[in-house]
Amino acid sequence: TTLTIMGVATFLIGVLPTYETAGIVAPILLVTLRCVQGLGVGGEWGGAVLMAVEHGHRSRRGLHGSWVQAGVPVGLLMATAVFAIFSSLPEEQFLAWGWRVPFLLGIVLLGVGMFIRVRIMESPIFANAKSKQPAPYLPVMEVLRKHPGNVLLAMGARFAENASFYIFSIWVISYATETLQLPKNTVLTGIWIGAAVQFFAIPSFGLLSDRLGRRPVYLGGALFTMLFAFPFFWLVNTEVNYLVWFAIILGLVGHSAMYGPQAAFFSELFGTNVRYTGASLGYQVASPLAGGLAPLIATQLLIVGDGNPSLVAIYLIVTGIMTLVAVYLASETYQSDIHD
Repeated sequence: TTLTIMGVATFLIGVLPTYETAGIVAPILLVTLRCVQGLGVGGEWGGAVLMAVEHGHRSRRGLHGSWVQAGVPVGLLMATAVFAIFSSLPEEQFLAWGWRVPFLLGIVLLGVGMFIRVRIMESPIFANAKSKQPAPYLPVMEVLRKHPGNVLLAMGARFAENASFYIFSIWVISYATETLQLPKNTVLTGIWIGAAVQFFAIPSFGLLSDRLGRRPVYLGGALFTMLFAFPFFWLVNTEVNYLVWFAIILGLVGHSAMYGPQAAFFSELFGTNVRYTGASLGYQVASPLAGGLAPLIATQLLIVGDGNPSLVAIYLIVTGIMTLVAVYLASETYQSDIHD
């Protein structure tokens, strides 16, 4: 259901009427479909992660969960490549029809995803738990009543991870092209290379968390993001292509240290009967606050700073502090038995 919601909403964005033909209805429909996409991904992430973590071997939960996370750089690679292809069209053609094609292609990904999903059995861990005790009628209330602390800690753990990702891979495009007047392809190339590196970095950090624990790896990523906040902008501000790319790559590697162990870490914070809901709440409720607002906050801080990104760097450091505190207060989970 969640996969279908996401795929259909993405496809429908590609067939939306324009403002010229539908007036104010067009942007209202766009925002509505974006919210529907949010509902889809809100349910999809937890299910995908739990399939990997609960099916995986106890000593490899970090690695198995991290492969789901690696879907983000794969999606970023595909999106950047497709956008680069169609943005190379003459502007008139891009605005007329070119921008629609990437959204229409979402229906193909839906078909592939459904083909895989319908062939996956429920995890033995959940099936066993369900046979012993029925799942709560309202698992969200069960989570908030019994595990509010872990939900808040998971939300706090997301702030540096989610905010830094949106700054390093999304907001940097507008900053580099509008403030520094760099060619868009320069930044997109850096993001493309960074996403390719991140595809390998995420499972590497997931595997490392199986050896060292979730908290040390996660804390290391948050600390790196804080220390790299100012150097990131120093490198981008050189306006030298390979230094801009280097900044984006390093930023995304630091993000990977948090994102790699995150799937297993969040899953292990909750019992089987409420794991789907608990992990999803911690992950998704923080998303609009951390990542969703990050580009808006960064843009406003850049305006206040009269084009100087120092305040944006400080903002990244603040999110890093929030994540450091949350992860430090959380329990180490990598050796826990999630069958219980």
